[in-house]
Amino acid sequence: MSLRYPASSAPDPNAWVVIPLYNEASVVGGVIENLLEHFAHVVCIDDGSTDGSAEVARRAGAAVVQHPVNLGQGASLQTGITYALSHPSCEYIVTFDADGQHRIEDALAMVALARDEDLAIIFGSRFLDDRTDPGLVKRIVLKTAVWVSNMTTSLKLTDAHNGLRVMRSDAAGLIELKQDRMAHATEIVLELGRTKLPWREYPVELLYTDYSKAKGQSVLNAVNILVDLVVK
Repeated sequence: MSLRYPASSAPDPNAWVVIPLYNEASVVGGVIENLLEHFAHVVCIDDGSTDGSAEVARRAGAAVVQHPVNLGQGASLQTGITYALSHPSCEYIVTFDADGQHRIEDALAMVALARDEDLAIIFGSRFLDDRTDPGLVKRIVLKTAVWVSNMTTSLKLTDAHNGLRVMRSDAAGLIELKQDRMAHATEIVLELGRTKLPWREYPVELLYTDYSKAKGQSVLNAVNILVDLVVK
């Protein structure tokens, strides 16, 4: 599958980028500024950050919706989806992480593919090629999450906990996330599968940066995924 995306002279006015945001003040500004070169609308859901992330996001040009307390990534995604769908221009929603691990090139290519092939849902997958090396521990956890997701949903994915997704507005409008922690990733697959709308996976590269490694995010998220899969 081609990783190209069509060149555009202006930011896409109909694809809204939704970013869950929690204590990423040092990096989110750059993420937003780069996205706004290609997407006209970026909305950050500040989930009770204590480091000034919301103000950084506003200065960078994003719309910001704030949760007064930390509710979890699932709640942030639901808030962002609802916000984007309230605007008539919203035809597609791109969910994108705040920490710089997702590539804008992949998001653009996924939106282009959705349009070209009339797809309602595209899931990013780091396991369709060998560009991403999550490390042994996280790879085992993520593959376990894939197994659980594939056993409990109608969609058979290779990567069930990848935050880069594209949803057409009709698909996004059928989602009502109730899981607030990492288990929301399985829940969103379950709900999108129930729509019976056309879908596909797309090979993406995740950038495990010095910043994310310094935060210990890879191992922490792996532990969170295991815990939530057990207790959800």
